[in-house]
Amino acid sequence: MHPRLTELLAYVDAQTIDLRSAYETVPSERRAVRPEPDRWSPAEIVHHLVIVDRRINQRLRAMIEEARALPPESDDSPSPSALAQRVVTRDRRFKTSEAGEPRDTDPARIWDDLAAARRELEEVVAAGDGLPLGKVFAPHPAFGPLCAYDWLAFVGAHAARHADQIREQLST
Repeated sequence: MHPRLTELLAYVDAQTIDLRSAYETVPSERRAVRPEPDRWSPAEIVHHLVIVDRRINQRLRAMIEEARALPPESDDSPSPSALAQRVVTRDRRFKTSEAGEPRDTDPARIWDDLAAARRELEEVVAAGDGLPLGKVFAPHPAFGPLCAYDWLAFVGAHAARHADQIREQLST
């Protein structure tokens, strides 16, 4: 697999492990409880990630199809981390689209659902191995046009951002 894809998938895995660790520090009886009426519960936070990850998987599939028409990947430089840092920095709150809002969250299912979304991500990424994923772009509502590599970095950074949100809730 292309070194950049390996690096980015490892980043996603590490942030998922950190998210799970943050979630598991929440007492089980509080995992489905909203800290405030307009703030998601820890279970809803993970459910939101499931929803967004599934949408990103679809987006990446389309980007990979677009990349198939281009010459093979020739850049093997390390992945830039500027986007990930912008996503993780929690100096402002983002309003998700209605499609990204968690509804009818089942805390007993969210981790299986997230694991399934991440397995699907790995399959999608494997299908794009060797393609010029830095040459295909799709818009992000808050961060502008992102290449496929950036979208993959976003998945990990998004998990890191929400792991911090869960930890922040514990301190209140």
